[in-house]
Amino acid sequence: MPRSIHSDQYKQLTELLCKTRKQAGLTQQEVADKLNKPQSYVAKIEGNERRIDLVEFAALAHALGVDPKALFADVFSEISKSK
Repeated sequence: MPRSIHSDQYKQLTELLCKTRKQAGLTQQEVADKLNKPQSYVAKIEGNERRIDLVEFAALAHALGVDPKALFADVFSEISKSK
């Protein structure tokens, strides 16, 4: 079984995070600044090089200006469609 960071489902998560960031009109640097992290932190998440936990997911959602529960529901919906 592939590690979850390399799974199709994890890729769907990171693609949705990237799409949400772009829809919000934010750059990786702007999101990183809101999180008090370097730009590479966001780039590694979006590039499937860094795994995030639930707390980081919630912080990312807030930085993107969206409700974490709604974003999680979107992620779950996308993953469910692909099964």
